[in-house]
Amino acid sequence: MRPAFNLEPKYRVTMLTKEDWTKGTGAPPAVKGLVWLTDGPKTRESTGAGIYGQSVGKRLSFSVGRYATDFHAEIYVILACVYEI
Repeated sequence: MRPAFNLEPKYRVTMLTKEDWTKGTGAPPAVKGLVWLTDGPKTRESTGAGIYGQSVGKRLSFSVGRYATDFHAEIYVILACVYEI
């Protein structure tokens, strides 16, 4: 018997912009499974990172330092989110 492989993903990734959330119809409809939002904002004073797990009700926010770039913050927050999942 030949082995059969199903390579279809069992997940869906939806990327929404801030404008989609604020000017659109609001939050996406409730789904079965995990829903997470990440953000790594930079201000003049410092750079931060935040995670919100909608389906589990978890919120985390932290500073990633004064000299971190937006890219550093985004990568850090994505890795932190994966760790939480």
